[in-house]
Amino acid sequence: MSALKGVRVLDVSTVIAAPFASGLMADFGADVIKVEKPVGGDPFRTLGPYYEGESIRWASMGRNKRCVTLDLHRAEGKALFLKLIAKSDVLIENFRTGTLDKWGLDVKTIREANPEIIITRVTGYGQTGPDAEVPGFGTPATAFSGMTYITGYPDRPPVSPSFSLVDYVTGLYAVMSTMVALYNRDALKGKAQEIDVSLYEGIFRMMELMVADYHKNGVIKERTPSLAGSSSPGGTYQTLDGKWVVMVCSTDRTFEYLTRAMDRSDLLENPLYSTMKARLENNEELDAIVQNWFRSMEYHELKQIADREGVPVSLVYSVEDIFNDPHYAARENIVEMDHPTLGTIKMPGIVPKFSETPGQVKWIGPKLGEHNEEVFTELLGLNPCQIEELQSKGII
Repeated sequence: MSALKGVRVLDVSTVIAAPFASGLMADFGADVIKVEKPVGGDPFRTLGPYYEGESIRWASMGRNKRCVTLDLHRAEGKALFLKLIAKSDVLIENFRTGTLDKWGLDVKTIREANPEIIITRVTGYGQTGPDAEVPGFGTPATAFSGMTYITGYPDRPPVSPSFSLVDYVTGLYAVMSTMVALYNRDALKGKAQEIDVSLYEGIFRMMELMVADYHKNGVIKERTPSLAGSSSPGGTYQTLDGKWVVMVCSTDRTFEYLTRAMDRSDLLENPLYSTMKARLENNEELDAIVQNWFRSMEYHELKQIADREGVPVSLVYSVEDIFNDPHYAARENIVEMDHPTLGTIKMPGIVPKFSETPGQVKWIGPKLGEHNEEVFTELLGLNPCQIEELQSKGII
């Protein structure tokens, strides 16, 4: 039994954030029907990187979904879409605010087709406010969230994440809120809801330190490569053999473990470093001492000492390190799937782990419209002649 068996999600979104949300539900057994344009489909299908000229990301993003095509601009396409709405629990969309309304697929029309459907909307800046209709993309939304401003070095330009972090964080918020709404509807017999998820707010929600410090102390957090302002000591350090590692002492107890690993009980007894408040006030001096300790030994030796004493230290992993790591292998964090043109393709495995209803990667991202006949026959009762006619008209 899959955890989400019996839940049907109609995914009419594109690219990353919202499709990632529906994909997480598909991993745990929801019947996700992805609706795409008949020509071209989701632009994600053509995003790089490529192998022998073929995009290799779609295999993971589209996994476990059934893919159909529909032209929502045309009356026949909208009619079929509303029939799918009638047989679904959740609609996930990420068009610019107001787009579905312009197409004649407003909430009233959708609810007439299915009063119980949950509508999860993902946009750059939300459904309300002066920026509601501004196009939403990950990198600008990250800047708007406040994250880019504090990332990097103080003497260099701000740094944007090197991948679409904000999209994946937003996807997590979208799936969490959808599951909350499903629970409220089904377990508590509440009303079906519309959920408003924006790209920037998921990151901003994590900025508790920055918000509180500005409000009470007037501090505008600036870029710093260390963790100054939250925990001390902590940051990125280099070992004798040139390895980069990260370490953080988020509690007084962790700092005690570090002093034991360093054989420096005097630091624990020193009033300049004995409490978190004191360490933050003297972070620069303490960090220099810690840096020298890291530089004094090779990574392998340092890691053994740190693990023995309970100091949280990790090598800064490259993807090659990840592929070679036995813990990743034991946790099945990378799975290998058959691919019709590439032979096989590796992708992230299922997370998190469930004891009774574990998720599963059943198939990779399908071809455009691969499930047209299956879905339109199974759910809508169309016959082969009707499907062929819709194809000839470009409706599907």
